[in-house]
Amino acid sequence: MDGRKNRRVRSMLAGFMASVALSAPAMAGPLDILTYTGADRNELVLEGARKEGVVTIYSTVIVNQALRPIADAFSKKYPFMKVNYWRGDTGDLMAKIGAEIRADNLVADVIEGSLGEIAVAAGVTQPFTSPMITGFPEAYRDPQQNWAPTRFNYFGLAYNTKLVSPADVPKTYEDLLDPRWSGKMAWRIDDCCGNLLFITNLRKAWGEERAMDYLRKLGKQKLINFAAGSARTLVDRVIAGEYPIAINIFAHHPLISAGKGASVSTQLLEPVPASAAQVMVVRGVKRPNAALLLVDFILSDDGQAILSKAEYFPARTGVPALASMAAAVPSNSGKKDNFISPADVVNYSPRSSEIYNDLFR
Repeated sequence: MDGRKNRRVRSMLAGFMASVALSAPAMAGPLDILTYTGADRNELVLEGARKEGVVTIYSTVIVNQALRPIADAFSKKYPFMKVNYWRGDTGDLMAKIGAEIRADNLVADVIEGSLGEIAVAAGVTQPFTSPMITGFPEAYRDPQQNWAPTRFNYFGLAYNTKLVSPADVPKTYEDLLDPRWSGKMAWRIDDCCGNLLFITNLRKAWGEERAMDYLRKLGKQKLINFAAGSARTLVDRVIAGEYPIAINIFAHHPLISAGKGASVSTQLLEPVPASAAQVMVVRGVKRPNAALLLVDFILSDDGQAILSKAEYFPARTGVPALASMAAAVPSNSGKKDNFISPADVVNYSPRSSEIYNDLFR
């Protein structure tokens, strides 16, 4: 989602947050199953889902690659369940959920995408638990149980292999300060995964003093502010030779293009910024058991394997990414990732935006 759309979504959400709080049903009765952890939890969820018979998910994953395969595999495992799904970008998804809640006509049971900070802040999610969550490192879980991670995003450099030799590729953040790269590096102006994430990553990993000292130096490198098109568009510009280097792009995008013969590659810088898409249960859900059954499946080995096959990075321990994508996974090259949670986005972004405006505009 580009920065303008992201800001528009946040503004829109601020306007209806109060109405959401008033119109959403209070948690009671059947909704208690969402946080129930008794020994018979799975049996109760299965029995309840069988009675409900239908589940609806809204997601940002690509339909043919992931959303339809997940729905088909879930229905095959649970033949008594019908799965309805709808795919949209983050802004469109949140607008749709908001409209349903305001109209007291909730259709979705589950939402999935990189929208945790927006959805939680807007009050459109509610706590839930799943026995599958134990398969995820605690550092990547939500203490408030409003979301669970489904797939990771890792960020690094994209560089044109015809313009930048292997020996010259920046390997550390300090290497980006080399005068040879002045005016030759671009980054995407984007609230969710571009310039602000880059700044937030260093502030969280290094602390304010060290990060600011570095960012002031980087600010003298004349970074090119790229605001056109999608995150993928910037990688395409690197491939075309318009920019030798792009910083803080999705690390797997160059790998996919390189696999098709493009003159581009990825380089990870430690600490590697990492974020996650999340699965959430919609506040006031009408089919809580069906929602939990689908969430359990998405978080299971089977559901995560589908995401892996679709060229996403599974968040569940023990489910590897495709071999063609492995170079974008920090642990495969001995590098540490720095997880930027939805709460971090909310807490760090205002100051990161100020830093950008002061040093890089």
